Amino acid sequence: MSGGVDSAVAAARAVEAGHEVVGVHLALSRNSGTLRTGSRGCCTIEDSVDAQRVANLLGVPFYVWDFSERFKADVVDDFIAEYSAGRTPNPCMRCNERIKFAALLEKALALGFDAICTGHYAEVLTTDDGQLELHRSPALAKDQSYVLGVLTADELKRVLFPIGASADKAMVRAEAEARGLSVANKPDSYDICFIPEGDTAEWLAEKVGVAPGVIEDREGNVVGEHQGAHLFTVGQRKGLHLGRPATDGKPRFVLEVRPKENKVIVGPHSALAITALSGQRYSWCGAAPMDAVNWFDCQVQVRAHGEALDAKARLSVGADGDLQLEVSLKEPVFGVASGQTAVLYQGTRVLGQCTIDSTVSA
Repeated sequence: MSGGVDSAVAAARAVEAGHEVVGVHLALSRNSGTLRTGSRGCCTIEDSVDAQRVANLLGVPFYVWDFSERFKADVVDDFIAEYSAGRTPNPCMRCNERIKFAALLEKALALGFDAICTGHYAEVLTTDDGQLELHRSPALAKDQSYVLGVLTADELKRVLFPIGASADKAMVRAEAEARGLSVANKPDSYDICFIPEGDTAEWLAEKVGVAPGVIEDREGNVVGEHQGAHLFTVGQRKGLHLGRPATDGKPRFVLEVRPKENKVIVGPHSALAITALSGQRYSWCGAAPMDAVNWFDCQVQVRAHGEALDAKARLSVGADGDLQLEVSLKEPVFGVASGQTAVLYQGTRVLGQCTIDSTVSA
């Protein structure tokens, strides 16, 4: 129970369905006095209080589980390490993978629970032959299947999404209000929860420090300076402060981040187009596609709120001899960075995902 309206209604529906429900709020911040700022961040003191109010109204036991140490190691430290390596991580994916559907489930099972239930917008459906599949929520505007693409077949057996098939967020809020839940009109949280101010570059500068270097164009001309290559991401346009304008007068974007050389390479938007990507850290969400070493048709989504693009994918052997998930796009996609997550779909079904290691320029 995050303290938001979705998990509150999910808990209410779970109680109504006859389950023996225990509410759990995850304390993820190592600063116990963390306070919520408007709709920024989550998992704060106020959020835990809101969650407890809902649990009290529903008449279910409520606990706060301290996962702050594991969260720091598996999500925050990973975020810093990835940026320092010139990659662009997705901390919400890591949190779902390693905390909410790994550490949480592990502890729940150890304590004798059968499953964990959350307020995510996604559906687990059972096929005619008894296989479990993760599908998009019919509420496409709120669909969260992308950040759940890290779930494994075993985890799908142990998760419940009571509001996953809800028509839209307005209906969930209306239901919360009808049930008398105090969080009915609470704003959604956004931004990275451990960077509640929303300034990733400033936060990284505080954690990693500054390392002055140069910004170059593709021809090797110095066009600006920076305070650390780790403060930039592929596709970035704002905050470059280039002292030398492009000859064509058009905006320039970050094309590469080279942490070993402490350089940032910029160029035109057209140079951001990629036609293929691959990653060795992959997993299947449910049963793997049959004969996955041969190309199969799918759609790929590289951002939580991005479009699913037509593609084909397969398992292949990478340069170092390890298996990788390889994706070839039918049309170019722009501004994809290593470290991002590519989630594969077939229609509404989530097939699996990989963390992007490399891309092929158009």
